[in-house]
Amino acid sequence: NAVSCGSIEHKMGIHGNATCVMNYDGAKGWLIGPENKGLNCMFTFMNTARIGTAIQGLGAAELGFQGSLAYAKDRLAMRSLSGPKNPEGIADPIIVHPDVRRMLLTQKAVAEGARALIYLTAQQADIVHSGKTEEERKAADEALGFLTPIAKAFLTEIGYEAANLGMQVFGGHGFISEWGMEQNVRDARIGMIYEGTTGIQALDLLGRKVLMTQGESLKGFTKQVHVFCKENAENEQLKEFLEPLAAINKEWGDLTMKIGMTAMKNREEVGAASVDYLMYSGYAVFAYLWARMAKVALDQMADGTSEELFYNAKVQTARFYFKRMLPRAKAHAESMLAGADSLMDMPEEAFAI
Repeated sequence: NAVSCGSIEHKMGIHGNATCVMNYDGAKGWLIGPENKGLNCMFTFMNTARIGTAIQGLGAAELGFQGSLAYAKDRLAMRSLSGPKNPEGIADPIIVHPDVRRMLLTQKAVAEGARALIYLTAQQADIVHSGKTEEERKAADEALGFLTPIAKAFLTEIGYEAANLGMQVFGGHGFISEWGMEQNVRDARIGMIYEGTTGIQALDLLGRKVLMTQGESLKGFTKQVHVFCKENAENEQLKEFLEPLAAINKEWGDLTMKIGMTAMKNREEVGAASVDYLMYSGYAVFAYLWARMAKVALDQMADGTSEELFYNAKVQTARFYFKRMLPRAKAHAESMLAGADSLMDMPEEAFAI
């Protein structure tokens, strides 16, 4: 058969994974699925790969965090604005500086939130496989379908952000190969591209999973969040997390309805809103997961634990997420409602002017 390798690809990252250009001119192929249904067939195996790619986003965040945390504890530079923290040394470790803590806490919130989301998808996959009732298996399958594009796109986007922050903590050393931070950034960049770009995942989420089901898949998830908020409404310690969580959970449905109404008049509205909708959804899902983690941590400390530092760190990271990262969702909400006109009105020939 006339199949040949044309060349090995030279890539920005993942140099340990050699991909190539394949030439099929004059080759014979066999149809292995229904005609014109190739994309449908592809999603059968692609769904698993999308979760795998989400895990790579988590890995990039975790690698960046571990490297930059160790460096921040060791690297001495400047003095703390509130007074020396290392008076015997020539300078303070950079972990005392607010901006370095912003970067480290962002990485920590991303890595631990991402791990929780991966566990949540894995849990749904287990129920699909081994659930006791058909109803239970069907609900888990719907939840898994809803969460998959969010996990893939959101985790690779913010995982890449965390990898970049890992390099930033190192300063100029981050660009030097021996530390491994620049390699992490290069390797992480492809996560937003393969197994469907962020834009394709966003269209899958908003177009197929939400609007084509009349919002049922979204309702299934937001109902879980609503139940969690209601069950813990009397917990004063959780109030700082539950109030913003309940608010974004309600707004999520309202925004979806608005986009659905505009999309009925102009289908371009779906594509115009989709990426901001997916990112908003990711921040909303993380809010739910961080609220759950905060509850577990608070319960453990209330019961008495020898790991109080660990559980207290969970609560403090949850607080950081709600105060410093969840507000990003507001910008995505404004953008997704801005409409398609600002994107589509400019003639193609005007781009080069």
